[in-house]
Amino acid sequence: MEQPIPPSENKRQIIEALIFASDEPLTVKQLQTIMGSSEYTGMRFRIKEEEMLATIQSINEEYAQTNRPFRIIHIAGGYQCATQPEFADWLGRMIKEKSKRKLSQSVLESLSVIAYKQPVTKSELEAIRGVNADYAIHKLLERGLITIVGRAATPGRPLLYGTTNDFLKHFGINDLADLPKPREIDEILAEQSSEMEREILKRMGKTPEEIEEQLGSTVVSETGELKEISVEESLPPPASGDESVIS
Repeated sequence: MEQPIPPSENKRQIIEALIFASDEPLTVKQLQTIMGSSEYTGMRFRIKEEEMLATIQSINEEYAQTNRPFRIIHIAGGYQCATQPEFADWLGRMIKEKSKRKLSQSVLESLSVIAYKQPVTKSELEAIRGVNADYAIHKLLERGLITIVGRAATPGRPLLYGTTNDFLKHFGINDLADLPKPREIDEILAEQSSEMEREILKRMGKTPEEIEEQLGSTVVSETGELKEISVEESLPPPASGDESVIS
């Protein structure tokens, strides 16, 4: 039977795990809150700042003694795991290699069509996107995000494409039913557009009241400058032969 881990070791491991897993520096106060807040169920630890700092120092000493390639550093008021400077070149190589595997916008658009319309043929994909799909299909097959799932019962028996389990893993979903519905995508895009316009109006020096009043009337001109649409510009043009004359 395994011996229980002493509470002191538990605290040390928890602190190390939290700092290691965080993608941003954690302050001592944040660590104390996570470990001791009554808001959360389960085991809780009360730990003073001095003990927290001593524990972090002890972890770093262990890293140094065992020649680990990383340390816990103090940065931006908090603590974060960072790789030692001498490994910068190797990390640079990794980042370059990962960037090669990124999907381009056009390939992602093709993948979206396949995900929502599957099973789909190459010609159907090209009809929807309006461009040749050879490259996109090749890249997606190469990455294992799509696969051939059969042949269509149409002249020529063209291949049918569908997504794979690797597609689900890549996007962090369990099932195709978890994909956002087209309506949800439209709502997300509309919300993002609204937030962007709010920021533009804010930078133009508008008050909160003016921002709410002018939403939907700010654009970026052809020269890249911010421009407000006048009332006349926002109105649709009069129908041909139906112009009104006001005297």
